[in-house]
Amino acid sequence: MTNPTRVLIVDDHEIVRRGVVGVIDTVDDLTVVAEASTVAEAIQRAELTRPDLLLVDLQLPDGTGVDVIDGVRAVLPEVRAVVLTSFGDPQARAAAQAAGARAFVLKSVRGGQMLDAVRAVAAGRTLLRDTPVEPRGDDPFELLTPTQRRIVELIGDGLSNREVADRLGVAEKTVKNHVTSLLATLGLQRRTQVVAWVTGRRRDQDPQWRHAPT
Repeated sequence: MTNPTRVLIVDDHEIVRRGVVGVIDTVDDLTVVAEASTVAEAIQRAELTRPDLLLVDLQLPDGTGVDVIDGVRAVLPEVRAVVLTSFGDPQARAAAQAAGARAFVLKSVRGGQMLDAVRAVAAGRTLLRDTPVEPRGDDPFELLTPTQRRIVELIGDGLSNREVADRLGVAEKTVKNHVTSLLATLGLQRRTQVVAWVTGRRRDQDPQWRHAPT
């Protein structure tokens, strides 16, 4: 018998989490291994329970569902994600897709539809059919995730990995994984080069940097 898909539910409304758990509990091929109400809690519980799939809301008290996907995939690269949200705007869909979400499901759908989406993603399918937003120009900063942009900014402020982890409420190992990834994206080899890169960008007073997502 195939083991059930292990699901981590992330939503800051307990009544929503309870409803989702109730739906998933009606089937045998899915099981809820943990719940979380914040980005930090989600990443911590993912590290402990190692889910196969994230079912995550976009709006959370300390960040977004995109931050959850980024943070968990830094530790569990193979984890799959389904965004379950009240918001259906194209920008939110694009952000979720860019972070690696495989499906974008509105909370207004019936329980059976949600289960169908979760099962499809667990089986390896992708239900996001819209064309993703493409980076503008050749700026590598455009290729960083919102979490990586925040980490770059904090490194530029002189914070250590441990201090960045404390600021974001994640494990230091998670920050290190992000740093490794963003160095490759920026074409840099050492963390100290990030500081110089940030300093130069700020010196040029690039408005795109000032308005980067946090």
